[in-house]
Amino acid sequence: MVKKLHEAGLRSEHAYLGAFASIGASFVTWLTSNKAEHAGMDRADRWGIFVGEWAPTFFALGLALSQYERSEGTLSSQ
Repeated sequence: MVKKLHEAGLRSEHAYLGAFASIGASFVTWLTSNKAEHAGMDRADRWGIFVGEWAPTFFALGLALSQYERSEGTLSSQ
């Protein structure tokens, strides 16, 4: 699966970026949920938690892609 993702153009940097974006989106949705909860939406915080749970998956995918890139010699060293 990792090989197919790599061949499709997905790199470890993209997965790491997705993880950090997920953390940021989780924080933003948590902040905005405070306003929504005052309007009677009891489940607003759960969306922030749901988005925040994506981060570990993206980090794991980034690590798998990074390991694959090292073994293939395509890891960019910046």
